Amino acid sequence: MVKKLQKMSADKKTGPQLSGAVKESAQQIWLAGLGAFSKAQEEGGKVFETLVKEGLSIQRKTQAVAEEKISEATSKMANMATDITSKAGHQWDKLENIFEERVAKALNKLGVPSAKDVEALIARIDELNKNVQKMSAKTPASKAAAPAPAKKAAAKRPAARKSA
Repeated sequence: MVKKLQKMSADKKTGPQLSGAVKESAQQIWLAGLGAFSKAQEEGGKVFETLVKEGLSIQRKTQAVAEEKISEATSKMANMATDITSKAGHQWDKLENIFEERVAKALNKLGVPSAKDVEALIARIDELNKNVQKMSAKTPASKAAAPAPAKKAAAKRPAARKSA
Protein backbone atom coordinates (compact mmCIF):
# COMPACT_ATOMS: atom_id res chain seq x y z
CA MET A 1 0.00 0.00 0.00
CA VAL A 2 2.70 2.41 1.01
CA LYS A 3 4.67 1.51 -2.10
CA LYS A 4 1.69 2.26 -4.32
CA LEU A 5 1.24 5.66 -2.72
CA GLN A 6 4.93 6.42 -3.08
CA LYS A 7 4.86 5.34 -6.75
CA MET A 8 1.87 7.53 -7.39
CA SER A 9 3.42 10.52 -5.71
CA ALA A 10 6.61 9.91 -7.70
CA ASP A 11 4.58 9.99 -10.87
CA LYS A 12 3.05 13.26 -9.64
CA LYS A 13 -0.46 12.26 -10.43
CA THR A 14 -3.35 14.41 -9.68
CA GLY A 15 -5.63 14.38 -6.58
CA PRO A 16 -8.45 12.33 -8.08
CA GLN A 17 -6.12 9.52 -8.93
CA LEU A 18 -4.70 9.63 -5.41
CA SER A 19 -8.12 9.44 -3.81
CA GLY A 20 -9.01 6.47 -6.04
CA ALA A 21 -5.84 4.71 -4.96
CA VAL A 22 -6.65 5.39 -1.29
CA LYS A 23 -10.18 4.00 -1.79
CA GLU A 24 -8.80 0.93 -3.51
CA SER A 25 -6.27 0.39 -0.72
CA ALA A 26 -8.95 0.85 1.93
CA GLN A 27 -11.13 -1.66 0.09
CA GLN A 28 -8.27 -4.17 0.05
CA ILE A 29 -7.62 -3.60 3.76
CA TRP A 30 -11.31 -4.11 4.44
CA LEU A 31 -11.37 -7.35 2.41
CA ALA A 32 -8.20 -8.58 4.13
CA GLY A 33 -9.82 -7.91 7.51
CA LEU A 34 -12.96 -9.82 6.48
CA GLY A 35 -10.81 -12.71 5.27
CA ALA A 36 -8.87 -12.76 8.54
CA PHE A 37 -12.09 -12.65 10.50
CA SER A 38 -13.56 -15.53 8.46
CA LYS A 39 -10.37 -17.54 8.86
CA ALA A 40 -10.36 -16.87 12.62
CA GLN A 41 -13.99 -18.02 12.84
CA GLU A 42 -13.26 -21.26 10.99
CA GLU A 43 -10.08 -22.03 12.83
CA GLY A 44 -11.30 -20.53 16.08
CA GLY A 45 -13.77 -23.40 16.50
CA LYS A 46 -11.03 -25.90 15.77
CA VAL A 47 -8.67 -24.15 18.18
CA PHE A 48 -11.41 -24.03 20.81
CA GLU A 49 -12.08 -27.77 20.46
CA THR A 50 -8.36 -28.49 20.65
CA LEU A 51 -8.08 -26.39 23.81
CA VAL A 52 -11.05 -28.21 25.37
CA LYS A 53 -9.44 -31.58 24.62
CA GLU A 54 -6.12 -30.46 26.10
CA GLY A 55 -7.89 -29.08 29.17
CA LEU A 56 -9.77 -32.36 29.65
CA SER A 57 -6.52 -34.30 29.36
CA ILE A 58 -4.81 -32.08 31.93
CA GLN A 59 -7.80 -32.35 34.26
CA ARG A 60 -7.70 -36.17 34.10
CA LYS A 61 -3.98 -36.24 34.80
CA THR A 62 -4.41 -33.84 37.72
CA GLN A 63 -7.25 -35.91 39.17
CA ALA A 64 -5.19 -39.10 38.88
CA VAL A 65 -2.26 -37.49 40.69
CA ALA A 66 -4.57 -36.04 43.36
CA GLU A 67 -6.24 -39.42 43.93
CA GLU A 68 -2.85 -41.07 44.22
CA LYS A 69 -1.72 -38.51 46.81
CA ILE A 70 -4.98 -38.92 48.73
CA SER A 71 -4.53 -42.69 48.68
CA GLU A 72 -0.98 -42.38 50.01
CA ALA A 73 -2.08 -39.98 52.75
CA THR A 74 -4.97 -42.25 53.73
CA SER A 75 -2.70 -45.28 53.96
CA LYS A 76 -0.16 -43.35 56.07
CA MET A 77 -2.91 -42.16 58.41
CA ALA A 78 -4.29 -45.70 58.73
CA ASN A 79 -0.83 -47.03 59.60
CA MET A 80 -0.32 -44.28 62.16
CA ALA A 81 -3.71 -44.98 63.72
CA THR A 82 -2.90 -48.70 63.92
CA ASP A 83 0.45 -47.98 65.58
CA ILE A 84 -1.10 -45.59 68.08
CA THR A 85 -3.89 -48.05 68.89
CA SER A 86 -1.35 -50.83 69.40
CA LYS A 87 0.81 -48.71 71.69
CA ALA A 88 -2.21 -47.55 73.67
CA GLY A 89 -3.38 -51.17 74.01
CA HIS A 90 -0.02 -52.23 75.41
CA GLN A 91 -0.09 -49.37 77.91
CA TRP A 92 -3.60 -50.36 79.02
CA ASP A 93 -2.45 -53.98 79.43
CA LYS A 94 0.47 -52.85 81.61
CA LEU A 95 -1.82 -50.65 83.68
CA GLU A 96 -4.33 -53.47 84.08
CA ASN A 97 -1.61 -55.90 85.21
CA ILE A 98 -0.29 -53.40 87.76
CA PHE A 99 -3.83 -52.84 89.06
CA GLU A 100 -4.52 -56.59 89.33
CA GLU A 101 -1.25 -57.19 91.18
CA ARG A 102 -1.96 -54.43 93.70
CA VAL A 103 -5.52 -55.62 94.28
CA ALA A 104 -4.26 -59.20 94.77
CA LYS A 105 -1.68 -58.00 97.34
CA ALA A 106 -4.31 -56.00 99.20
CA LEU A 107 -6.72 -58.94 99.28
CA ASN A 108 -3.93 -61.26 100.41
CA LYS A 109 -3.11 -58.88 103.29
CA LEU A 110 -6.78 -58.97 104.30
CA GLY A 111 -6.70 -62.77 104.31
CA VAL A 112 -8.92 -63.28 101.27
CA PRO A 113 -7.87 -66.44 99.42
CA SER A 114 -6.81 -66.09 95.83
CA ALA A 115 -8.36 -67.95 92.91
CA LYS A 116 -5.40 -70.35 92.96
CA ASP A 117 -5.97 -71.08 96.64
CA VAL A 118 -9.66 -71.83 96.01
CA GLU A 119 -8.81 -74.09 93.07
CA ALA A 120 -6.28 -75.98 95.21
CA LEU A 121 -8.91 -76.43 97.94
CA ILE A 122 -11.47 -77.71 95.43
CA ALA A 123 -8.94 -80.21 94.08
CA ARG A 124 -8.15 -81.33 97.61
CA ILE A 125 -11.86 -81.73 98.45
CA ASP A 126 -12.39 -83.79 95.28
CA GLU A 127 -9.48 -86.02 96.24
CA LEU A 128 -10.79 -86.47 99.79
CA ASN A 129 -14.28 -87.31 98.44
CA LYS A 130 -12.79 -90.01 96.23
CA ASN A 131 -10.88 -91.46 99.17
CA VAL A 132 -14.01 -91.45 101.33
CA GLN A 133 -16.00 -93.20 98.62
CA LYS A 134 -13.28 -95.84 98.22
CA MET A 135 -13.20 -96.43 101.97
CA SER A 136 -16.97 -96.63 102.27
CA ALA A 137 -17.13 -99.06 99.34
CA LYS A 138 -14.57 -101.38 101.00
CA THR A 139 -16.29 -101.60 104.42
CA PRO A 140 -20.05 -101.98 103.94
CA ALA A 141 -20.22 -104.31 106.98
CA SER A 142 -18.86 -101.67 109.29
CA LYS A 143 -21.82 -99.42 108.52
CA ALA A 144 -24.22 -102.06 109.67
CA ALA A 145 -22.17 -102.71 112.81
CA ALA A 146 -22.11 -99.08 113.83
CA PRO A 147 -24.55 -98.33 116.67
CA ALA A 148 -27.57 -96.23 115.83
CA PRO A 149 -27.33 -93.96 118.90
CA ALA A 150 -24.02 -92.54 117.63
CA LYS A 151 -25.85 -91.06 114.67
CA LYS A 152 -28.37 -89.38 116.96
CA ALA A 153 -25.62 -87.90 119.11
CA ALA A 154 -23.93 -86.44 116.05
CA ALA A 155 -27.22 -84.96 114.90
CA LYS A 156 -27.78 -83.26 118.30
CA ARG A 157 -24.42 -81.41 118.22
CA PRO A 158 -24.74 -77.73 117.34
CA ALA A 159 -23.23 -76.62 114.08
CA ALA A 160 -19.83 -74.91 114.33
CA ARG A 161 -19.93 -71.17 113.90
CA LYS A 162 -17.65 -69.35 111.56
CA SER A 163 -15.62 -66.61 113.13
CA ALA A 164 -15.93 -63.25 111.50
